Amino acid sequence: MKFWIVLVAVMAGCAAKESVPPAFDLVIRNGQVLDGSGREGVVADVGIAKGRIAKIGVIEHVAATNEIDAKGLVVAPGFIDVHTHADEDVHTQPLAENFIRDGVTTIVTGNCGGSVRDVGLYFTRIEKRGAAINVATLIGHNTILKAVKGDRAGELTPEQMAKAKEMVAQAMRDGAVGMSTGLIYPPGQFSSTEEIIELQKVAASFGGIYASHMRSEGTNILSAIDEALRVGKEANCRVEISHFKLPSDAARKLGGSDVTLGRVRAARESGQEVWLDQYPYTASSTGITTLLPDEVIADGVATEQKKLRDDPVEVEQVVKKMLESAAKSGRTHYGYVVIAACSAHPDYAGQNILDLARAAKLRKERPGVELIGLPADQIPQPTIEDQIRMIVDIFASGGAQCVFHTMNEKEVENIMADPTVSVASDSGIRRYGSGAPHPRGYGTNARVLARYVREKQIITLPEAIRKMTSMPARAFRFNDRGMIKEGYAADVVIFDPKTVEDLATFEKPHQYPVGIDWVIVNGEIVCEHGGMTGKLPGKVIRGPGFQSGH
Repeated sequence: MKFWIVLVAVMAGCAAKESVPPAFDLVIRNGQVLDGSGREGVVADVGIAKGRIAKIGVIEHVAATNEIDAKGLVVAPGFIDVHTHADEDVHTQPLAENFIRDGVTTIVTGNCGGSVRDVGLYFTRIEKRGAAINVATLIGHNTILKAVKGDRAGELTPEQMAKAKEMVAQAMRDGAVGMSTGLIYPPGQFSSTEEIIELQKVAASFGGIYASHMRSEGTNILSAIDEALRVGKEANCRVEISHFKLPSDAARKLGGSDVTLGRVRAARESGQEVWLDQYPYTASSTGITTLLPDEVIADGVATEQKKLRDDPVEVEQVVKKMLESAAKSGRTHYGYVVIAACSAHPDYAGQNILDLARAAKLRKERPGVELIGLPADQIPQPTIEDQIRMIVDIFASGGAQCVFHTMNEKEVENIMADPTVSVASDSGIRRYGSGAPHPRGYGTNARVLARYVREKQIITLPEAIRKMTSMPARAFRFNDRGMIKEGYAADVVIFDPKTVEDLATFEKPHQYPVGIDWVIVNGEIVCEHGGMTGKLPGKVIRGPGFQSGH
């Protein structure tokens, strides 16, 4: 009898033991944990349970659903990219592979004044479909303007202003994290500072940040910085100056980026909360429309494109204006402008304006003759007018996304060394192999870790991680992300500091980085051994003004 009692007791104990759930969903062991604060790393285990970081330290060999041996690797918070143009891409490419494989676990969309119009619907669709990445969004100033007055110059009427304010308010109630401006793009480029302040006051009343692609990033950059600071002061809100940079011609005129950074430091010292972000490249990327004089597109981009297609006189007038502008600025060529994508001329991708104008001139002068193999003395040299006509033709045919090679490495490094500058890509979600996009869409974070930390030692590894994690989280008030900290969301990236490297180049941009082995979003592994798992655990991140059910 005693035997059976003992046997039953043993079996019951075994059953009870087997029914005990694992203490953690995932344990990351033996990694060098860089927590995002900027402090040096420590070797520790990280336990994850229910999408949260549950324990950091020595974790005995308790039951876990999954384990990763991160010996020799860095365990860091997932990177936060506060300047992206993913927007609608999240719906069509929910894996966001170019971001995930670069270590990014959270993105902010709606930058440069352009966003989805209905933030509530946007978030609902993401939650229904799923995404591999966490998503927050700004509401775009240009998006609001186009909705209330169209894509044209002109001040808002009192009625239009009232409607615009309500649209901003609704976006903030739906969870937008602030308002963005793109003041080199229509119609926002025609807006007064006072108009921007009035709209930002609405966003600020919900706790929203002001994120600005400034009115100038060239020789007028100091007045543009002053304008961004003024908006922040008068609207009483935080300011994020987007993709902070300084082109070479402006650097020579102003005395370098110490001058522009100094303007921001002075504002911070006076008590204003100002943040900057940067992509680590010497080239920018934007639409070809920015090469046209402001007055040409005052009635709207589509309107002007139609005029140029239908009216030869309009073409000549625009060419004349651009020639005058080039002469005034001393511009002798547009070889620095490379086509990234052009729907009307897909074959233009990867070619610069100078070469396209040269090929067009050859076709006109010697039909049937190809540039390849042609002796140098027989290759036609396009004039500045030839290049301008090429720009006008591309714009009239529907426009193009371009890469602009205008900066120098010294200023990139100097800006990166500043402690208020975070890392951001200024990229959308890329379709692998499509067009010739800026390589920043594939390798921004890996490039910083490889080039500016390991090779050039411009910043330390802990500082680089801080710039990619806790700093942008603090600026955008993502209160439970951006650090390896107990209770925080389990967004984690695991990489090899000795081998991490970006492979994407301007010539061959469609290349994923190497050395980033695991990416974890809300406790789920979305990238394993450098390959996507197909999981979609990303969450919508709503701003402080969110009102459920409003």
